Amino acid sequence: MRSKRQIISSAPGRAGVIGNPTDMYGGAVLSCSVPMRARVRLTPADNLTLCTNSATCEIREWRDLRPRGDVFDVARAVLTYLRLPPIRCCVEYESEIPLRSGLAGSTALVVALLQGLLAWMGVHLNRYQLAEKARFVELHHLKVVCGYQDAYMCTFGGLNYMDFRGKQFYRAEEAELFATIEPIAVYVRRLPFVLGFTGVQHSSGAVHKPLRERWLEGDPQVVEGYERITELARIGKRALLLEDWDLLARAMNENHAIQRDLGGSGESNERLIAAALAAGAPAAKLAGAGDGGTIIALWLDEDTAPLEKALRAAGAQAIYRPEPVIGATLEEEE
Repeated sequence: MRSKRQIISSAPGRAGVIGNPTDMYGGAVLSCSVPMRARVRLTPADNLTLCTNSATCEIREWRDLRPRGDVFDVARAVLTYLRLPPIRCCVEYESEIPLRSGLAGSTALVVALLQGLLAWMGVHLNRYQLAEKARFVELHHLKVVCGYQDAYMCTFGGLNYMDFRGKQFYRAEEAELFATIEPIAVYVRRLPFVLGFTGVQHSSGAVHKPLRERWLEGDPQVVEGYERITELARIGKRALLLEDWDLLARAMNENHAIQRDLGGSGESNERLIAAALAAGAPAAKLAGAGDGGTIIALWLDEDTAPLEKALRAAGAQAIYRPEPVIGATLEEEE
């Protein structure tokens, strides 16, 4: 008789409030989770089987883990990292987070898959370990040029000020320093932000790779720009905690101006940002990488209808709100 064992793992997406993308450069980021999750369910099976979007894929040997540009590549990458463990289970997964929306959807799925598969094998990691392993999978197995914000936010959840100093030069996994994560949701009474999804799917690596290369070459514009954005993250933290909305608005707008001038934005992002500012938002900026994805606007009025109307008229396909929700979670039943 087959076991009734079941493991359910999930992780949320995130939106960068201020400081992004300095998580790739030893900087600091203030970020909040979003109430959408990637979910993974593991149940006993005769073989190792992947299931998503009504499609199925059996994994029997190493060659089955070769990337194929399909919906199973994320799971293949995690299994490659885990060295194709000898397990028999059905791994079902889905996500509420729009594909390539700039809300860390792929990272949330990596985190949920890693946590679920490790738990099936009897391995339980702390959140720092899980975040670092998820980032390693994305960088080295999915070949995405990425920082650390997504992995830490999908793992920890909530509203966090995160310090990544010392992590600007990628190290081997066993030598990586842990980030400093400061949960601040308990001290924040208001999160007056609205997210607008451009509807344009983006590739984080396509945006980050050329800027990363310029930074590594010592381009003064990039180096000095990201040093300033790191400072703006610290200013933004203080402004949010003190509800100094004018200061926060100036810092968010400057953050975006620097990234835009470096070439890290995009036409669809700029269109939504301009619409938000014209509607009366004190600030608007990228919530993640540019060239599509999602923007975040500061909106102090409780009635968000005027902003939402303006964003939709400018092409936004969906409107979301950031919310401090629980990070990676695990349920196990026998």
